[in-house]
Amino acid sequence: MILRGVHLRAARVFLDWNQKTLARKAEVSLPTIQRMEASDGAVRANPETVAKVQRTLEAAGIEFFNADAPGVRLRAGLRGSET
Repeated sequence: MILRGVHLRAARVFLDWNQKTLARKAEVSLPTIQRMEASDGAVRANPETVAKVQRTLEAAGIEFFNADAPGVRLRAGLRGSET
């Protein structure tokens, strides 16, 4: 699945994380997260960085899917948190 900026923003909302929290947890810089989320289309960043951010979100309970239309959801039974 090709990640888009809107997917990253939606994932953060589900988790109740701000950009700083995602950057810290993914071990990337805050400006990197800001640039990735600002992408109109596919996220433009080093592929390793994109994978790192995606893995971080998935480990926290986010599911990215690509059925009829690409999307993002929080795994059932989970609730977001700032921790």
